[in-house]
Amino acid sequence: MRTVQIFDTTLRDGEQSPGVNLSTEEKVEIALQLERLGVNVIEAGFAASSPGDQSAVREVARVVTDASVASLSRAVPQDIDAAWEALKEAKQPAIHIFLATSPIHREYKLRKTKEQVLEQAAEAVRYAKRFFPVVEFSPEDAGRTEIDFLCEVADVVIRAGADVLNIPDTVGYLTPDEYANIFVQLRERVPGIDRVKLSAHCHDDLGLAVANSLAAIRAGVDQVEGAINGIGERAGNAALEEVVMALYTRQSYYQVATTIRPAEIARTSRLVSKLTGMPVPANKAIVGANAFAHESGIHQDGMLKHQETYEIIRPETVGFSQTKLVLGKHSGRHAFRERLETLGYTLSEERINALFARFKELADRKKSLTDEDLIALAEEKHGEVAEFFELESIQLSYGNHALPTASLRLRNRQTGDEVEEAACGNGSIDAIFKAIDRATGEQVELLDYKVASNTQGTDALGEGYVQLRQGELTVQGRGVSTDVLEASARAYIDAINRLLTRKQSKNQDATLNVVLG
Repeated sequence: MRTVQIFDTTLRDGEQSPGVNLSTEEKVEIALQLERLGVNVIEAGFAASSPGDQSAVREVARVVTDASVASLSRAVPQDIDAAWEALKEAKQPAIHIFLATSPIHREYKLRKTKEQVLEQAAEAVRYAKRFFPVVEFSPEDAGRTEIDFLCEVADVVIRAGADVLNIPDTVGYLTPDEYANIFVQLRERVPGIDRVKLSAHCHDDLGLAVANSLAAIRAGVDQVEGAINGIGERAGNAALEEVVMALYTRQSYYQVATTIRPAEIARTSRLVSKLTGMPVPANKAIVGANAFAHESGIHQDGMLKHQETYEIIRPETVGFSQTKLVLGKHSGRHAFRERLETLGYTLSEERINALFARFKELADRKKSLTDEDLIALAEEKHGEVAEFFELESIQLSYGNHALPTASLRLRNRQTGDEVEEAACGNGSIDAIFKAIDRATGEQVELLDYKVASNTQGTDALGEGYVQLRQGELTVQGRGVSTDVLEASARAYIDAINRLLTRKQSKNQDATLNVVLG
């Protein structure tokens, strides 16, 4: 049985989803979880796109040891140099070079002839091979490239030294049979094709990304690319968890194995969803809230008689628990810590104490807290974010014929002072956010705001998410509470704290540069 490599592009193609902006710290956290999941290659970003992305790629490469870390690169020397600068200390560095090859891209985007494309592709691969042990080349929009020319491209990059040839269905245009046939044609017509690893990269514009990826595997590819939860440009990428579990569940059919640890899938999905602010649809395959839920009486009867009547995958296989340990206001710190560890969270004693205090506060307002509530609580704040402001109290006045008003008190953790402010708005949320702006003295632009119920029931935890921008800085914030208005306030304050942390870090860097300069 052969093993197919898993190439994860959550941190690169996935981050290109509209509205997603991961910090370096968040990219590192996701990368470490992807390593635990067992992916073979982590595409950490596009190093040449910005200093921030180059820094993030460098940090991911610094902490990841078991997986190869790659950077995307255009087929130009300056991009390749930027990628090498970020990855030169990686344990297993790789570069992913792309150049458009389809007629529409050649004519309207590149304005290049076939001969010019061939020359540029070969030169880029040869240049990258001076630095990188693994060079992957992608003919962008390969799915709409003439097969004869695609074979020519494959031939020149293989002769130039490419190690991996990726065939992307960049705009999700192909059907499974068409996509698989490209690999058949390449194997039959390109000299030296056996010297490279063939890779599949599919987009989901027609909802066929996973089906196309599986068709490519049947056609003999050695690597499949995608993103957790299927996030990415436009309609997204192939959902890696779906591809992997199709291979796992139908192994007798595909006769293919992967290095993925299925029990880490649920936690990886949750982490990506939380940090990107992109909720997983309830009916999403493998990781959706309803993936292992049964409401129909006929289905319930079948499940009670034998689980496999309506479940082809056991929830425990992908990291979901069938049994839920219910914690309430009488639960102790030990049970709280044990449950967090069972859910996969290894936290410092200081963090445990802070979370336990929040847990007790919520338990007084909610009869019991489920695993989902604990996960939301544990992931309410991520990383080393300085606590500049803390919510002390909030009071709202609202009526359908009155102007919504929010009054709140914040504690400045740096000085110990309390700040009280009030504001009116065109709704309760608007009033809350305006009052926080006044209390903190920060002028920001609200880019995105979401609130969702974390569990079922009238006492469910509400989870707030905001994205703020100030100048060139963009930050995200999260907050949870049994009250969605309080959750929204906590999320906004969390974002303000992240913004102030980033500004403080930039000022320290600037001071250091002056001292060293």
